[in-house]
Amino acid sequence: TQSTGVERRNTINSLLDESFGSEKIYRLGSDAACSVAGITSDANVLTSNLRLIAQRYQFTYQESIPVEQLVRSVCDVKQRYTQTGGLRPFGVSLLYMGWDSRYGFQLYQSDPSGNYGGWKAACIGHNHAAAVSLLKQEYKEEDTP
Repeated sequence: TQSTGVERRNTINSLLDESFGSEKIYRLGSDAACSVAGITSDANVLTSNLRLIAQRYQFTYQESIPVEQLVRSVCDVKQRYTQTGGLRPFGVSLLYMGWDSRYGFQLYQSDPSGNYGGWKAACIGHNHAAAVSLLKQEYKEEDTP
């Protein structure tokens, strides 16, 4: 079983309307999701792109897209933005969770440059160093399939 934790920052501002917030976890398809850390508007663009890629694959092949193929597709876009003049890189890291029939449950992390890697457990976000330290202490190999 894989899980994702999201930490909510406590903001003390009486002008802040709590009914309007931004989501940090997005469903991408029937068996894939991602969590984001970084610039929310960039995350919205990338998650829309991820959903479009997944839907096109589903429509074409009548099955869900393999998780790594979905990650690779959006990371190619992110990487192009780092090399193309006149475009700024996306300022967002993503943590992708998914399942496919070939490899089972999978977890990938990508950084703003488009580099990605597979993990058994990973953290992103503001306080990721503390979370990684906790994972190193508490993670047990036998707890994952």
